[in-house]
Amino acid sequence: MAVTLDQTIAQKQHTFLSRLFSSQTFWVVIAVILACIFLSFATDAFATSKNLYNITRNITFVAIVALGMTFVIITGGIDLSVGSVLCLCSMVLAVTMHAGYSIEIGILATIATALVIGAFNGILIAYLGFPPFVVTLGMLSIARSLAMVASNNTVVFQFGPDHNKLLALGGGAWLFGIANPVLYMIILALITGFILRWTKFGRHIFAIGGNEHAATLTGVPVRQIKVAVYMISALSAGIAGIIETGWLGAVTTNLGNGMELQVIAATVIGGANLAGGVGTAFGAIVGAALIEVIRNSLGLLGINAFWQGTFIGGAILLAVLFDRIRNFRRSD
Repeated sequence: MAVTLDQTIAQKQHTFLSRLFSSQTFWVVIAVILACIFLSFATDAFATSKNLYNITRNITFVAIVALGMTFVIITGGIDLSVGSVLCLCSMVLAVTMHAGYSIEIGILATIATALVIGAFNGILIAYLGFPPFVVTLGMLSIARSLAMVASNNTVVFQFGPDHNKLLALGGGAWLFGIANPVLYMIILALITGFILRWTKFGRHIFAIGGNEHAATLTGVPVRQIKVAVYMISALSAGIAGIIETGWLGAVTTNLGNGMELQVIAATVIGGANLAGGVGTAFGAIVGAALIEVIRNSLGLLGINAFWQGTFIGGAILLAVLFDRIRNFRRSD
């Protein structure tokens, strides 16, 4: 029996809607929208321009690191060191500029530091077979310790001749009044999305996460790509460190403490699968947005801030439950 054009269109629409409604990212977007609508009516402060400006800016630091973490998680790995790497990179930037060097030199030193750390993690994991959890847990401690050594565990708040340039880089709003960190996040998200969806490198990342043995047999350079994704993860933490330093105007050795949990939460809530093979740039942004809305709402609703971990942990469990239910339905 011939299939009519109307039937073909209806089938495609049905397929699109099925994919949409089975997408974890879609439901997280709905949750963020509903939470924003509720908070707009429940509080007088949420929908103000100042609060929305702060929310969008605060999302960026977790989101930028989550974009790098997405590469790692898609391959089936994990990077627990990102918070400490962010701190170390921020401190390298601050100490370098405090010593009188230009902002360009400071940024180059920061990026080099991030790439070296990422390469170190990647080589141990890909070539020596160390578990990602153990390697990055060790780096979490090492990077934080090096940040303390670099600053003698003091606060750095003077950034030399280019002090004002750094503050403008992280704290300014150069385009349409949008905070600079938000612009950087959007640009990096577009780059990440393009790489994952349209490049051979992106296809190889998904292949490794889907079935590493099969990827190896088909000629995918698994080891090199694993090193690359850990370098990207560390680089994203370094970039976030540069931006956050300019925003805060000071660096302490507590910067980024516990951030790795928020970053992993953002990627998982946004639809990434810790088993590998699944993840998107948009999901990382949406996950970070939900976490920030939760954090912001606790204060506005007068709820003790200590409950933040409970809400975020609950969101992670719900995300994993959603993924399990979706997998059960597919297997049926």
